[in-house]
This record gives sequence, structure tokens and C-alpha cells, in this order.
Amino acid sequence: MGKRLLFFILTNILVMTTIVVVWSLITTFTDIGGTFDTGGPGLGIDLGALAVFSLLVGFSGSFISLAMSRWMAKKMMKVKVLDPSGRLTAQEQAVVEKVHRFSRAAGLMHMPEVGIYHSNEVNAFATGPSKKRSLVAVSSGLLNSMDDDAVEGVIAHEVAHVSNGDMVTMTLLQGVVNTFVVFFSRIAAILVSRLVRSEMQTIVRFAAIIIFQILFSILGSIVVMAFSRYREFHADRGGADLAGRDKMAHALRSLQAHVNRATANDRTDDSAIQTMKINGKGGMAKLFSSHPDLEERIARLEQR
Repeated sequence: MGKRLLFFILTNILVMTTIVVVWSLITTFTDIGGTFDTGGPGLGIDLGALAVFSLLVGFSGSFISLAMSRWMAKKMMKVKVLDPSGRLTAQEQAVVEKVHRFSRAAGLMHMPEVGIYHSNEVNAFATGPSKKRSLVAVSSGLLNSMDDDAVEGVIAHEVAHVSNGDMVTMTLLQGVVNTFVVFFSRIAAILVSRLVRSEMQTIVRFAAIIIFQILFSILGSIVVMAFSRYREFHADRGGADLAGRDKMAHALRSLQAHVNRATANDRTDDSAIQTMKINGKGGMAKLFSSHPDLEERIARLEQR
């Protein structure tokens, strides 16, 4: 669920920071231009050149992250990819069958890769650079904790993410956010570097670029997370269309029941429970949540 977006955002920040660090090193220690600091009147910054640079870096980082998303998910979560033509257990075969059945119902021309990863958390996620090269993975904790109808609802929800093209849409939004992040972090770094002695400006600017880019990336994630919460409602509706509203609602209620039991047993600090909870935080923390509150999702689904 939240894993899909977490992998993407972390990879995006790492890729973007790497690109900017390499470029900053090149422009700092060679004769190649690229500081965008003209030293002229006013801001003394070549805003046009900086805007083009920011656009190229921003969307490059976003699309590289998208291309790496499926590979990163497999490695980080140690996903066991299931071969439909291979020897599978009854549980594995059932997962493959569900993913393929819902994918065909959603009109997908290419079946997603299907995987299971060992974890106590009750979780599933979909990722990949395109509908043709997607991955739907579920945790062993989910399979062992939920009944068949609830599992179907969860898998239908993840297939809906693939069918809706949510990863590509998220990539385009992240590219726009990245562009602003690179643009304003460079401006801020240039202005800060002018506050120190000339012999210190190069190193201060280099450090400030990295610091401001990471800071602005975190702030920019508020926009991405808000869009993610909106897409979760859309995926719930898609899951209801594929598996039936009753099964989709049952899946959400099953997640909520796990949270309630964990809360009653005072296990809310358990990492697996935090994953089930999806989002129960309020205030500022809610701005950085990739998923809406489960009760709100259930209510919206029942209002259809």
C-alpha cells in the first residue's frame, strides 16, 4: 500500500541528489558553466537557464526513479516472484490466479508480475514503470491474517492502481515538484553563499544546494502525498468495480479490525501494526501520510 510510494519518493530523492551533486562538482572544479550566478544587478541569477536546468534534472530524476521502481521494490522487500508456469503452492497459485483474473477484468493486455514477500505486516503494493512492466506483491502476513474475500479486495485495489496508471501519473507530478525543488534550492543556495566571504562562497554554495534540495524535497512530498491520498480513494472504487463493493469494503474493515485489536493489546508501536494502520495520525503528521484514514475510506466507499 504505502510501500509503492515510499520506494518511489526515496529513490527519487537519492537520484536527484546524486545528479545535482555530480553536476555541482563538475561546475565547481572545471571551467564548465552552470552556477547560474551572473553577479549582476538584482538577484544576479540567470533565471531562464536555471529554469531549463531545473526542468531537465527534475523530470530526469522522476523518470529514472520510475524505471527503477520495480527493481527497487523486489530488492528492498526481498519479493519472491511467482512463475505462473512453475511449481507453486496452493496459496501462491491462488494469489497468481486472483491477480491475473482482476487484471483481465481491468482490461490489462499484459499480466503484472506477481510476488510474495515474507513479513508479519498486513500489506500489499503495486509498482512498476508501466502497465506492461508492473508488479503486484502481497505480504505473507496479509495472506495468513485475512480471509479469502478480504485478500481479493486488497489485490483488486492494487490491480486498480496498475490499471489507473497511478505510477506514471505520480511520476509526472513528482517531475513538476522536482523542478520547483531544484529551481528554488539553487536560488536559495546562491543567495546564502553571498553572505560569506568570497573565498568561502564555493563550498558554502555546494553545501547549501544539497541541504536546501533535501529540505525542499521533504516539503514537496506534502503535495505528492496529498495526491496519493486522492488516488487511494480512486483505487478503492476501482477495487470495488473489480472484486465487488462488498469485498472491497470487507478488506478495509478487516484492516480496521486488525488495528483495533492491536490498539486494545497496546501494540501500536509494532511496525507491522503501523503498516496496518495506514494513517491514524493527526495534525502535521497527516500531511505526510500516503493513505487516508481507514474509517474515511470505508465511509466514502459505502456512500457510492
